[in-house]
Amino acid sequence: MTKQEIVESTLAFLDQSSSSEAEFNGQALSLFRYQYENNLPYQTYCRAKGKTPRLVKSWTEIPAVPIDAFKEVPLSCTNIETALATFMTSGTTRGERGKHYHSTLEVYDQSMQTVFKKRFMGSDQKIPMGILFPKTDLMPNSSLAHYLALAAQTFSGDDFTYFVDDCGLQTNQLIQELEKRESEGNPYALLGASFSFVHLFEVLAKQGRRFSLPEGSKLLDTGGFKKQSEELDLTSFYQKMTYYLGVKTENCINMFGMTELSTQFYDEGNAIIPSEKSGPHWIRTRVVDPITGVDQPDGEPGVLIQYDLANVNSVAAILTEDMGVKKENGFLFLGRVEGAEAKGCSLALEAFVQVTQGAFK
Repeated sequence: MTKQEIVESTLAFLDQSSSSEAEFNGQALSLFRYQYENNLPYQTYCRAKGKTPRLVKSWTEIPAVPIDAFKEVPLSCTNIETALATFMTSGTTRGERGKHYHSTLEVYDQSMQTVFKKRFMGSDQKIPMGILFPKTDLMPNSSLAHYLALAAQTFSGDDFTYFVDDCGLQTNQLIQELEKRESEGNPYALLGASFSFVHLFEVLAKQGRRFSLPEGSKLLDTGGFKKQSEELDLTSFYQKMTYYLGVKTENCINMFGMTELSTQFYDEGNAIIPSEKSGPHWIRTRVVDPITGVDQPDGEPGVLIQYDLANVNSVAAILTEDMGVKKENGFLFLGRVEGAEAKGCSLALEAFVQVTQGAFK
């Protein structure tokens, strides 16, 4: 199967309103075959595990790559020099950044727009937006910058403003905008990094200011806020959303995503915490023991494996470093792995590196 054929097949699959187990399985196996044939490090890893397209019969058998492998080798089915976009993770203490190469953004953009419309917008009606994150020209390798730009350009009716630049959050400008939107009486949306909202709350608290955004207004946060600003527990964070901005917690949506995926998860608001995250029909989640890879019993925490069929150019199956509990329609996110789970993820990465280190020699 050629690149164009797998892209067209994936776009058609995403365009479906749903997919059966058999349909998901068929699409997953076709994508696995394409990635096995065209992604050399991944092929090397799969062969070492005895998992080839001829032997793998179920999407659950597709080898999952440890997420930190994106920092070790170029996981791409096409020449990385011709990548249309390269999204990078934030740096670690050693400065390493994972790189996710996209040979096309057709699939990523369709995935984002389809789910955002259903899970955040809820209708065809446009809504003015404020963006609490830098523009793409300031962060060209940020998947979140691309995501938010796409949201604003597609769903705001060209009525959007950025409030973060290279000097940080422009709180005075943002407060003036909130005053304007509050008085106009029409729904308004603020979207951005969770820590940007926390900075806004800190400024409003010092000024003794509060707003009551019009009925139908929505807030979307993503990314967490540890080490970037004041640390809050989730309950306090969403209470402050309502207290300072006047938006009901059920209209405070959290988007759960990662650079290494092409699909995002959403909740149904945060009236109940922790909120269940779920995605569209082209992504599925397993909760496993990181050492054995065996699925955990219902209700038992484990490490999340994400199978994202919109991840056309890299790998569809990713062993994350997130803890969670499987739910009927998605999962509860419990935080980053620690203890035995973290050790299991490290061992998985070590095995991947040992197997693939000669793939480019």
